[in-house]
Amino acid sequence: MAQTPDPEDELAGSEQPFVEHLMELRNRLVKAVLAVGVVAGVLFLYPGPGPLYDFLAAPLVAHLPQGATMIATSVISPFMVPLKILLMTAFLIALPVVLYQLWAFVAPGLYSHEKKTVLPLVVSSTILFFLGVAFCYYFVFGRVFAFIQSFAPKSITAAPDIEAYLGFVLTMFLAFGVTFEVPIAVVVLVRLGVISVEKLKHGRGYFIVGSFIIAAIITPPDVVSQLALAIPMCLLYEVGIWAAQVFARSKPEAQPAEQGGGSSSEPG
Repeated sequence: MAQTPDPEDELAGSEQPFVEHLMELRNRLVKAVLAVGVVAGVLFLYPGPGPLYDFLAAPLVAHLPQGATMIATSVISPFMVPLKILLMTAFLIALPVVLYQLWAFVAPGLYSHEKKTVLPLVVSSTILFFLGVAFCYYFVFGRVFAFIQSFAPKSITAAPDIEAYLGFVLTMFLAFGVTFEVPIAVVVLVRLGVISVEKLKHGRGYFIVGSFIIAAIITPPDVVSQLALAIPMCLLYEVGIWAAQVFARSKPEAQPAEQGGGSSSEPG
């Protein structure tokens, strides 16, 4: 009778030489870079680097004084800054392909239960990051810039530098993108047994205080952006606790066969 394979030996015989791993990694990286390059080429043709930057700068330009524009203090800034925006946009659009190549490289070395855990986390974390960036652009920027311009003296004409604005935008995008990963971090910590759901509930007050401290450090020194970062962080913490209760309440229990293997049968 054929022997049933041991679940613990699921990956037995799938090992590859180190050189083959390097070749596989190279092929995956080439495909990821190629995907980003193709998207960048398409974006370069339409809509182009200039319109992409105009789109990114629209929330700020809408709140500048009448007739004011952004400026470039460096000679090459009008060329380099839109190009950086184009590459960043291309990477974000091609991110699903990049993540798929990463997943295809590591998946053969994972067990079935690990694949069922890792893949949903990768997909959900990507979606949450995009939601954080979109929330920052469409909701936060307009209110922050309106608040800042309301404090500008009448004797000053605001003319922000395009490179400084790019740095500000990237910092804010990263801050809000990472903030929206809070539910994923909570679920992973509970799943790994690092902390329990009850401790997360008891530590809610500390997290709220920490959220406002982090927001005060990361965001500009205005109350609007700080509240816009701290409040969603606290709400997402609650979402993470709920998700941990639903999806990561405890680790998988032992197999029934293993539990019943040592039990004695009833006498006939």
